[in-house]
Amino acid sequence: MITEIFRLAEGQEDEKIQRAAEIIRAGGLVAFPTETVYGLGADALREEAAAKIYAAKGRPSDNPLIAHIADRSALYELAASVPDWAERLADAFWPGPLTLVYPKKAIVPDGTTGGLKTVAVRMPSHETARKLIRAAGVPIAAPSANTSGRPSPTTARHVLEDMDGKVDCILDGGDVGIGLESTIIDATGPIPVILRPGYISVEMVREIVGEAETDRAVEHPLGQGETPKAPGMKYRHYAPRARLVIVTGGEEAVMERINGLTTEYEAAGTPCGVICTEETKAGYRCGNKKVIGSRKRQESIAHNLYAVLRQFDKEDTKVIFSESFDGGQLGQAIMNRLKKAAGYHIIRA
Repeated sequence: MITEIFRLAEGQEDEKIQRAAEIIRAGGLVAFPTETVYGLGADALREEAAAKIYAAKGRPSDNPLIAHIADRSALYELAASVPDWAERLADAFWPGPLTLVYPKKAIVPDGTTGGLKTVAVRMPSHETARKLIRAAGVPIAAPSANTSGRPSPTTARHVLEDMDGKVDCILDGGDVGIGLESTIIDATGPIPVILRPGYISVEMVREIVGEAETDRAVEHPLGQGETPKAPGMKYRHYAPRARLVIVTGGEEAVMERINGLTTEYEAAGTPCGVICTEETKAGYRCGNKKVIGSRKRQESIAHNLYAVLRQFDKEDTKVIFSESFDGGQLGQAIMNRLKKAAGYHIIRA
C-alpha cells in the first residue's frame, strides 16, 4: 500500500477531505488531526474496517475504539441510553476533548467496541475532523494513529513514522493543539467515573454534575484477567524505546537524584536522557536534556510530551529519567501517560 499525504493547503481543504471521506466509505484507513492527537480513522459501523485499524496498529482486539461524531444527533444512533448527567457534560464540553462511554445499540459492531457491550463516543472540536466525519456520512472509529504502545502522534510526520504503507492516506493539518488524548468517562452508571484523564479534569466534571469518581486503573495497572473499559487502560502505552524512569520528590532532591543516576549510567557507557522543564534545565550536569515545557504553563508540558519521547527514539537513548508533573488541571493526565510509558517504574528522590 502507498500512503498518500494530503496537505491541507488553503483553498484545497474541502477537495482533499472529500477524497479522504471516499476512502472511509470504501472501508479504508485515513489518519487525520484532532484537537488532541492524530487519529487513525475507519467506518465505525463496519466490522472489517475496525479490523483494519487493529491490524495497522498491531493493537490487541480487546482494546476498544472511540467512535467520533460530528453532530449530537448521531449519538442517539449509537447509544442505547444516555443519562441526564451525561447530557449535561456533553452540553458543557462537546465539541471538545471528552469521550463518554454508553451502553451500545446493535448497530455498533463488537469489532469496534473490543467485544464490550458499550460504545465510546466523542465529538471533536477540530474543524478538519468534523468536516471529514460529515463528508464520510458515518461515525469514524479512531484510536491514535501510531503503532500500538508507542507515543501518540501530534504531527503528520509522527503518523508517517509509524503508519507509512499501512494506511491509505494522511490528512496533514499541522501540529495538534492539546497533545494528550481525550478524557474518557463511563456514562453507564449513576455518576461519572473517569476512565482516562485528559484536558477535562475531574474537578471540571464536578463543577457541571456535582459528583464524580476516578477509576483505580487511572493510577494503577489492571490486574491479570481484568477487562479494559476504555482505550489506554490495560496495556503499556505511549512508550519510547528506551527504558523510562520517573523520579518524584522535591525539586532539588529530584535534580540531585537524576544527576547521580545519569553520571553513574553514562560512566558505564549507557546513553541517558533527561526530561526537564524551563525552570530546572540549568540544574542538570549531564545526560541528553530535553525541555518539555514550563511548569508555569502546564499545557506546554502536555503539548510536548509525546514529541519529546519520540525525539529520544531517534537518538539511541537507552534510559530516560523524567521529572514528575503532579498537580494542576493537567497533572493527573500528564502523569497517567508518563506512568504507562514507564511501565509504572517510579523512584523516590
